[in-house]
Amino acid sequence: MHSQSVSEITLAYIGGGSLNWAQVLMADLVHDRTVAGEIRLFDLNLEAAQRNAAIGNRLSEAHGLSIRYTASETIASALTGVDFVVVSILPGSFDDMAKDLELPEAEGIIQAVGDTVGPGGLVRAMRAIPAMAEIAEAIRKYAPKAYVCNLTNPMSVLTGALYAAFPDIRAWGECHEVTKLRHIIAWLANRAEGAIRYGFRDVQVNVLGINHFTWVDRAFVGGRDWLPDYLNFAAENRENGWRAKPLDPNDEFQRYFEDINRVKFDLASRFGIAAAAGDRHLAEFLPASWYLNRASEWGFGLTPVDWRRRDQAKRREDARLAETGNEVPPLRTVSEEALVGQIRALTRGETLVVNANMPNIGQMQGFAPGTVVETNVLFSGHGVRPIHAGRLPAAVEALVKPHAERQNTVLQAVLAGDGATLEGLFLSDPLVAPLGQDRAAKLFRAMVAATAARLPEKLRRLSA
Repeated sequence: MHSQSVSEITLAYIGGGSLNWAQVLMADLVHDRTVAGEIRLFDLNLEAAQRNAAIGNRLSEAHGLSIRYTASETIASALTGVDFVVVSILPGSFDDMAKDLELPEAEGIIQAVGDTVGPGGLVRAMRAIPAMAEIAEAIRKYAPKAYVCNLTNPMSVLTGALYAAFPDIRAWGECHEVTKLRHIIAWLANRAEGAIRYGFRDVQVNVLGINHFTWVDRAFVGGRDWLPDYLNFAAENRENGWRAKPLDPNDEFQRYFEDINRVKFDLASRFGIAAAAGDRHLAEFLPASWYLNRASEWGFGLTPVDWRRRDQAKRREDARLAETGNEVPPLRTVSEEALVGQIRALTRGETLVVNANMPNIGQMQGFAPGTVVETNVLFSGHGVRPIHAGRLPAAVEALVKPHAERQNTVLQAVLAGDGATLEGLFLSDPLVAPLGQDRAAKLFRAMVAATAARLPEKLRRLSA
């Protein structure tokens, strides 16, 4: 049972008008009940931040919390003197994201998500890195001692951008994708027990890789390592996939965001190590002929921007009612996000071990220092410290390492305004290279032109 003592914090939420993640944090704080203080919401859309502040305050009042939500008009007023910063921004707009998917698709390049690697991931990084560097500079100026959690994709390069702009920043990138594997391990352990004894939080996994291309070589729960059992289970279900509960064909969210673990099981069977992220993310790091070109056969969806728009419109209407309605805003169920647990650990002297993205200082062998890698990280009263994870098997490292090196170069090139390097990276991307040089170069210029208004002047010229 949690202690009833309460930690008083001040937290700045950059992107505080969010219709999803900001409200997830509000609900998780209500469920946790051990955090008090002020949450400052900053957003380029001030009205959206003000709406969320009203919703947050109504929730706090209804549930007896002493958390105050305010909307900040400037990033300076949001950040000054805070203990924590959360960064959750949309790099560009859904129209930009649509172009990230549609222009490559017209050339035969399929992307399931398009926010991390591939042509969509690279162009999104071009939009987002300059903005993240500006945020880091503001943190350096107004909150240099704050702990900073980045929730924004592309996770690796944007977490790297924070450190590139402010090397002494105390930041990590937070992603929930590894949770998918932990759920399966807990299910296996419960099946063996004949009763539900474990949840995913009881499962401790050793994580290696980069964001959305993560792997696990140990998985402990109930006092033993379940990885051998998982590998056997993956081999048994390699052909048809598996879910603890079948996908609901009428549920659009499940259709576009969930999967039957068939990619994970296939990779586990090939390489003898568990691939951890969701199938739609894993597939984008690999040749299109492996999975992407046969996504429906492999049991994962391609997330359309049109669905995101419809979902955003629904969330906006729900938020309007939550802000102005007579009833208490509905409380979301507790999420599977780690952020509140991380805040608890850092402020209360508790310890939490969970996967996070941080620059490599030796926690992962085989990757250059400074490369943003995803491993386990210890959160405690002593701060945020990556845990030694070891090394990927050689065959898997040969798949992961080139992406990590590309991400390092993308970050450096965007910050330097080095268009020639960015075009070369685009042309050599594993999903783009089959087009050939001329078609790939034409696609690159078209994608830059489509998002030019979001780019710094040096990069905007690449569309010429």
